[in-house]
Amino acid sequence: MSADPREAVGRKFDPALIERARERSWQVLADIRARMRPGINEEQAKAMAAQVFAEHGVERIWHPTLIRIGANTVKTWRQRSDPTVRLGENDSYFIDLGLVFDRHEGDVGDTFVVGDAPRRQECADAARRLFGEVADAWRSRGLSGQALYGFAGERAAALGWRFNHATKGHRIGDYPHSVHKGGALDSLDAKPSGGRWILEIQIAHPSEPFGAFYEDLLSA
Repeated sequence: MSADPREAVGRKFDPALIERARERSWQVLADIRARMRPGINEEQAKAMAAQVFAEHGVERIWHPTLIRIGANTVKTWRQRSDPTVRLGENDSYFIDLGLVFDRHEGDVGDTFVVGDAPRRQECADAARRLFGEVADAWRSRGLSGQALYGFAGERAAALGWRFNHATKGHRIGDYPHSVHKGGALDSLDAKPSGGRWILEIQIAHPSEPFGAFYEDLLSA
């Protein structure tokens, strides 16, 4: 176990249950995606997501469900969505879930495209690619949280996208992880341990009003 207090866990923490919460969270996200249709707004999407949670036996949510559509995909966690936005026929959206299973936290997010929107699809693909490159750098180079986000910003620019540095990554653990006070991943001056940190990637088109988001657990 790590001696760094920012990586502390509770007495009931189980790495296998963290991985299981992750797997189940991705299953929930896939079912929400399958029900997204043009014309839906974000409040309707979140109400639908709550029904999916019940079907999957989600114990509770540990952070508010976030579904951003269209121009709202460039907004950060703390920014309010424009409530008039609805999913268009050729559009994009992202889903960000913080779910609890077996008293352990899952946190997953991804971006999807409906219809024919090639630039939006490129953006979604780039967010996934960037996540993969940064996660690989963590595994192979042992980078600190600070260095990971420095690398992410450089790679996003090289790929032609604007990197959102306000999306910083964070701890998860046995619920509630807030008691452990791990702070943001982008301020961690050591290599983050696997199975405890969420890497968040948010990018945007440099001039057009759309972006993409992807997050998952840093795991070997």
